[in-house]
Amino acid sequence: MSQNIKDIMNVRDVKITDLTANPAPLGLMGFGMTTVLLNLHNAGFYSLGAVILSMGLFYGGIGQVIAGIEEWRKGNTFGATAFTSYGLFWLSLVAIVLLPKLGDNFKELALTSTDFAAYLFMWGLFTLYMFIGTLKATRALQVVFLTLTILFFLLAAGNYLGNPAILKIAGYEGILTGFSAIYAAMGQVLNEMYGKKIIPL
Repeated sequence: MSQNIKDIMNVRDVKITDLTANPAPLGLMGFGMTTVLLNLHNAGFYSLGAVILSMGLFYGGIGQVIAGIEEWRKGNTFGATAFTSYGLFWLSLVAIVLLPKLGDNFKELALTSTDFAAYLFMWGLFTLYMFIGTLKATRALQVVFLTLTILFFLLAAGNYLGNPAILKIAGYEGILTGFSAIYAAMGQVLNEMYGKKIIPL
């Protein structure tokens, strides 16, 4: 047996260098921009239209699912769970809005305010336990998940009670949530590009 073969057989540890990019900024930006746009609507600035639904379908939805799959490949359970879940949240939200508009056979699928409140409340619970996970992460990520938890519960309460004032407050709080995610995304991109802390996270 040659020495090379013996050396190969004696190898115990193989170190693999991860050269893939960080998918988190993609997920955070898709979430943040879509959230800002939706909550400008919730705050009363404009009606729910093609801009919000298209962003929810593509950037907030498909974009975050892609980021979640990339996080899975990197072995990041938190990132994979968060981005994939919120991507599917946006896709399900677009479906909730559009399905009842597909014709008479689909009108019975329209949600009552109580149904929608339950949907939002469950997302609030999910986000609350994800927020607990961020206590081991950066302060910027903690702000994103804390404000998102508050947003979901405000939206759930506003829909359940049929209270436009709560929904408007939720809109302004949601704008803050979206911009906090954009901040976290840009911080990661710029800090990596410049090789130093440009934006504190």
